[in-house]
Amino acid sequence: MPDFGSESTENNTTQEEESLTIEQAIANLCHEELGRRYYAAWWLGRFRVNEPAAVDALILALKDESDRTEEGGYPLRRNAARALGKLGDRRAVSALIECLDCADVYVREAAAQSLEQLGDERCIPALIKLLAGGLEVAQFVQGKPYLVQPYDAILEALGSLKATVAIPFVQPFVEHFVPKVKYAALRAMYQLTGEQGYGEQLIEALKGKDLTLRRTALMDLGAIGYLPGAKAIAQTLAENSLKLIALKGVLEHQLSDTYDLILSESAIEVMELMDSLL
Repeated sequence: MPDFGSESTENNTTQEEESLTIEQAIANLCHEELGRRYYAAWWLGRFRVNEPAAVDALILALKDESDRTEEGGYPLRRNAARALGKLGDRRAVSALIECLDCADVYVREAAAQSLEQLGDERCIPALIKLLAGGLEVAQFVQGKPYLVQPYDAILEALGSLKATVAIPFVQPFVEHFVPKVKYAALRAMYQLTGEQGYGEQLIEALKGKDLTLRRTALMDLGAIGYLPGAKAIAQTLAENSLKLIALKGVLEHQLSDTYDLILSESAIEVMELMDSLL
């Protein structure tokens, strides 16, 4: 699903962008020019301005009715939701949960992603609710390029939150017809059950013909830290930069399980694979 205000935008920060002050950015969230509001929300997230006034202003922006697209979308709400996930203040959790009922699917997607980042279990029932109806209703909106719900973001959030109560609702999505949704379900099911079969299916996805889908599988394997997939990751037909990111995720999971200063053989093997890609 498209990510408006993505990292590619963030990587092109100009001196003009950096010169904007925190006070100006917060004030601009209420500016009469809609473009300035949109940019201010992105800016606060980009520079991770975790100040109470910024968080309060962004939470208020989640209810904005002024910035609307012709199709009824809420661009400012999308940026505000993304920013709140980056700021890490759990005061935003309740407001983000409310956003899961927004008519704009991209607001729902941004809210699910930010709730995953905030890691607060209060959102689990609301996320599960969005999976209601299972595969039968998980179809494309008529005439639109997106599904009725941002299923990949929802599934990834439930997996990261270790929401084992969601297993019966997540499991059917491993059969979804959209590969990215299927991969998100496999990723979540591995996180929720620890069953290697789900990780092995993601390894198999690395052999696919579609580069975009191989990239997705790489990131999913890195996110779950699937050690048996390390060699397959290194050998995947994809950019070395992405393979390094995925292997970094695997390595971090290995290191998080180490309680002393001695590296395990597995961690050393992953580091050697990373060295081979440099």
